[in-house]
Amino acid sequence: MSAAPQTPATTEPSDATESPDTAPSDPAAPPAGTPSGPARAAGGARRSLALALLTGAAGAGLALLSSGRTWARGSAVLAQGELPRTVTGADVTGVPGALAVVGLAALVAVFAVRRAGRIAVASLLALSGTGIVVAAVLGNGDTSALREKAATAVGLTGADVHHVTHTGWPWVAAAGGLLLLVAGVLALVHGRRWPAMSGRYERTPGGARGPRRVPAAPELDRPEEIWKSLDRGEDPTR
Repeated sequence: MSAAPQTPATTEPSDATESPDTAPSDPAAPPAGTPSGPARAAGGARRSLALALLTGAAGAGLALLSSGRTWARGSAVLAQGELPRTVTGADVTGVPGALAVVGLAALVAVFAVRRAGRIAVASLLALSGTGIVVAAVLGNGDTSALREKAATAVGLTGADVHHVTHTGWPWVAAAGGLLLLVAGVLALVHGRRWPAMSGRYERTPGGARGPRRVPAAPELDRPEEIWKSLDRGEDPTR
């Protein structure tokens, strides 16, 4: 007996085969519209720069403002009664006002230096804020300036002062110092990604300026160019 002819089995298209249009997306790929890594880094650098500028300027302004305000009040004892006396932050301590100027200068200088210089200036900015905080906290309970004013009013060394009260301005100075400290920390952490001033006018490491632009060679077929080169002391035939 001869075997019956077998018809080839028809294979159905597999559902596992998918067209490129329906292929699943890579789960690790970022969604559409998400900024790339360099764009995110640039955005973070701009935000930290803006925050450092705002906090640094505000901190220096608060420290300078509070230095001129009344920090303490008291009364000098006289034979005829009591004489009210007041002292400002500059009378108690000149540290907050001086360090506020230093911090403001350091905040500007951050953009004029690079690399190690930027780290040094940022550290100076942070130290200025720390010094303002310490000086303001210590000056809040200091009565030596009031006693000096009382002694001047009474005319006696070591005059006593009564009814001493302190205002909130020392704490405003301390808040300004904290803001300067925050600006310094931001400069230390993110300062390497901040822009710097243009180096167009900077000198080369040897002390000389950058390469000068070489004048174009004169066109020998134009007589006026030949005369101009001779007037400059140049040899047009070279």
